[in-house]
Amino acid sequence: MVRDKKKKDEEKPKKSGLKAFLKKRAPFYLAAVALIIISAQSVLSEKNFENSLPEFSGDEQMVVNTLLNYNAGVESKLSVKEVIKNQIDEEYPDEKIYGHKKTVLDLSVTNVNSDEYNVILNFKSYKGEMNFDWNVNLESQEITSNNPESKYIIDVVTFS
Repeated sequence: MVRDKKKKDEEKPKKSGLKAFLKKRAPFYLAAVALIIISAQSVLSEKNFENSLPEFSGDEQMVVNTLLNYNAGVESKLSVKEVIKNQIDEEYPDEKIYGHKKTVLDLSVTNVNSDEYNVILNFKSYKGEMNFDWNVNLESQEITSNNPESKYIIDVVTFS
């Protein structure tokens, strides 16, 4: 009888402590990992001003970069992009306006002549819209405003 008991003990595979631990708790760990991934994905895919702008190719992207990064020299602390973002943030405080279904940020670039481009930025939301219109000369890096809203942005950049 003693031999039979030893044989039975030897025949049974010994359970691994780690396997048993994971087997009992695996669903909880999977749920926790899934929640972390879902929350991280929503934070990473959050829309903002830069994500809402369309991508262009070649000269058109250079024109957009020249305009948005324009800062009127070394003394200026703001760029056109920062001033526009600040203006939108002032209009819509404490809102994630770029993720709103009625918000549209439209940017178009048109070649006027060999070195001059017309850039139109329209921001439309449920409260209204803001329209900006500039001419950008790639060769001289000169930016001229074509409407009062655009002139205000350039003035803030220049005199900040």
